[in-house]
Amino acid sequence: MTTTLKIDFVSDVACPWCVIGLRALDQALARVSPDVTADLHFQPFELNPTMGPEGQDITEHITQKYGISVAQAEANREAIRQRGAALGFTFSGTNAAGGGRSRTYNTFDAHRLLHWAESAGEGQQKALKEGLFKAYFTDGESPASHDVLLKLAAEVGLDAVRAAEILNSEDYAAEVREREQFYQSQGIHSVPAIIINDKHLISGGQPVEVFEQALRQIAAQD
Repeated sequence: MTTTLKIDFVSDVACPWCVIGLRALDQALARVSPDVTADLHFQPFELNPTMGPEGQDITEHITQKYGISVAQAEANREAIRQRGAALGFTFSGTNAAGGGRSRTYNTFDAHRLLHWAESAGEGQQKALKEGLFKAYFTDGESPASHDVLLKLAAEVGLDAVRAAEILNSEDYAAEVREREQFYQSQGIHSVPAIIINDKHLISGGQPVEVFEQALRQIAAQD
C-alpha cells in the first residue's frame, strides 16, 4: 500500500540551502518509493523582498545582512558548493551563495510564475523551480530578468504568451503575498521549510538520511 504525503516546500529561488534541501528531499523520496510518494507544492518565501531590480553584490549583501567577514562568507560558499556537488548540483565557482555573477536579486516575479505553474500540474511547477535554481546558481542568470523567466517557462512547456502577460501585469501578486504572509504567520522565518501533511516541519538543508527517516516515520503514523 502506497502512502501519499502532502509536502509544502517553502523556499526562495535565490536560496542555496533550498537547492540542497530539495535535492536531498528528492533523493530521500527515491529511497522510500514506492511505499511513500509525495504531493509536492512549492510555496513562496523572499529572502530579500525589498531588493531593487539591479540586485546587490552577494559578498556585500551577505556580510552586511549577517554581520560576518568576507572570509566567513567565502568559507560558507565553499561549504555550500561541496554539499551541492555531493547531491549532484553545480554551484558555479566561488559564487555558490549568489550565482555566477556574484549578485543577489529580487525574486517576486519568479514566485508569481511558480504560483501560476502550480495550476499546470506539479511536474511543471517543479521543473520551473529546478530551472530557476540552475539558471541562477549554475549559469549565473538573473531570476529578476523577464527574458530569463520567459525562456525558462517555455523550456518546461508552459505557455510563453501567458507567461509574458503575467510578468507584464500584477497577476498572482496578491496570491503570492498572501501565501508569504501565511507562512510567516506560522513562524516560518528561514528557508527551506518543509511542511508535511500541514503539521510536521523539517527545517533546513538536511542530509538525505534525515529526510528519509522523517518520511518513513510520518507515513507510518499519519
